[in-house]
Amino acid sequence: MTDTSSVSFRHVTDVEKVRQLLLDIHVEVRGDFGLLDRPFYAVDRFDERLSSYASRPGWEAVVAEEAGEPVGYVFATPLGPSTAWWEDMEPPLSEDYTQETGDRTLALNEILVRAPWRGTGIARRLHEELLAGREEQRVTLLVNPQTANGRLKAVYESWGYRQIGTQQPFPDSPVFAAMMRDPLQP
Repeated sequence: MTDTSSVSFRHVTDVEKVRQLLLDIHVEVRGDFGLLDRPFYAVDRFDERLSSYASRPGWEAVVAEEAGEPVGYVFATPLGPSTAWWEDMEPPLSEDYTQETGDRTLALNEILVRAPWRGTGIARRLHEELLAGREEQRVTLLVNPQTANGRLKAVYESWGYRQIGTQQPFPDSPVFAAMMRDPLQP
């Protein structure tokens, strides 16, 4: 395993300070996995989603860097009272479970790590760095259960997430496993 003790983390709440960096890493990592030819993963579609997420109150990104070189990132947004997050859930969840206040549930929107640092624990460190400063009660995410033959979903399970259903939030997106970690901190 590569020594990653010199990796630092930078918290950002203004997307314009990191937009191009996030787009560049998205293109590199999604390209590594041959996904850029799929409409959902195209850079312009990702940029649209990024703009939408970042426009919501409480959006935050954490960027990992080593010796000035970007390593990866994670970003998330709290679910507000009028969120559409739960609308496409299968099976539908109870209103008590899906009622949002803006400080109940954090939606982890994206986490990516560049190839030289994959398998070093950086993704987990980015994840925990983001969550350490959050006040929400729980955190949810969507993962393609087919990615890496289910290994990515298993990683999230090892971090304390459990599957609560499935959803396809966009017509061109995969059907994702919807996962929840409750409480926010292990």
